[in-house]
Amino acid sequence: MLSVAGAFLTSAVVASIYVWPALRAMPRYEALRLLAAFNAFRFFGMNFMVAGFVSAELSPTFAAEVGWGDLIAASLALASIAALSWRWSIAVPVVWAFNVWGTLDLLNAYYVGVTKIQDPGLFGAGIYIPALYVPLLLVSHVLVFMILVRSGAEEKAA
Repeated sequence: MLSVAGAFLTSAVVASIYVWPALRAMPRYEALRLLAAFNAFRFFGMNFMVAGFVSAELSPTFAAEVGWGDLIAASLALASIAALSWRWSIAVPVVWAFNVWGTLDLLNAYYVGVTKIQDPGLFGAGIYIPALYVPLLLVSHVLVFMILVRSGAEEKAA
């Protein structure tokens, strides 16, 4: 648990000092596309369904929930990249859908993991996902929300 807290703290500090200033200087669609690209790798969560990567004793229900949730999030991230790249009129709503789904999926996986999985050793090699990758992803989702809300407020003020 301490490693997860450390990863959250480090991710937030690095994001606030280095990433956020760079994103603010970018055009809105470019910044959103960059953050969506980072989330397009969420298919890694499918590894929770691979015996040997995780313990065979890991709940198959948990593994499927995490794996499929991440695959949906990765697919929505890819759809966001396409929509933003091709300037589709629905680009921003697609990003909202990706970001809401992705955030809720990660929070749900943490909740279920903490309340239902008593032995973190069952994650096997997959322990790096909740301990390192998920904090990075959650911070990236916060940055997406900040861009979406900030840009929406700026557009209304203009």
